[in-house]
Amino acid sequence: MNKKIQAALVTGMIFLCANTFGQTLKLATEETNDDPITSRHHVGFLINVASTTLNYGAANTAYTDYKKSINGLQIGASFQNDFTTKFSLVSELYFMMKGGKLKADNPLSIQKSTLRFYTIESPLLARFNVGKVFLNAGPSIAYNLFATRKIGDESSKSIFFKQSVEGFKRWDAGIQMGGGYQFNTKQKRVVIDVRYIYGLSNISHGQEMYNRTVNIGLHVSKFR
Repeated sequence: MNKKIQAALVTGMIFLCANTFGQTLKLATEETNDDPITSRHHVGFLINVASTTLNYGAANTAYTDYKKSINGLQIGASFQNDFTTKFSLVSELYFMMKGGKLKADNPLSIQKSTLRFYTIESPLLARFNVGKVFLNAGPSIAYNLFATRKIGDESSKSIFFKQSVEGFKRWDAGIQMGGGYQFNTKQKRVVIDVRYIYGLSNISHGQEMYNRTVNIGLHVSKFR
């Protein structure tokens, strides 16, 4: 995809989400008297294992049969602010391992290969609650700290983030969406969160490559 079009899409998505958040916040403020909240905000830590894979774009469908997912650690913090019992904003900051595998005989590396990215990611999600069930969606931005690649039986090699055919990009943007279930104990709040992360940014200089992640998480936080 053309870089200018890609940038315009990412900017447009973020602007649309921000506009939606603004309108929802306005409605939430107006409804506060009729829809009281039991707790203003929640701060908690999250430690999850996510299943990630790489998408190589429409021009590289020959890779599809060779793709395999990998499991990666996710660890960080979550902050949720309740505006009403029905609407909240959730912001997170976490370290996460992403990437994917290609089986042997693939058109790209011939031998089996594993590519891992070690990133810092921060999403901002609008969360809509219906009783104990919720839906959430919003934009996210990530920064790749470093990456490794293993081809065949060779040891992992460091990946360079530079403008070259074999180089990768530091910044990544995407959309997160999903839902879950939350319940309260006497002093803590427990959330089971199922989420899909759809990468919008091409993270490779040499070809199309996008992050895709399925994340099933358990969050435990104290009331504030």
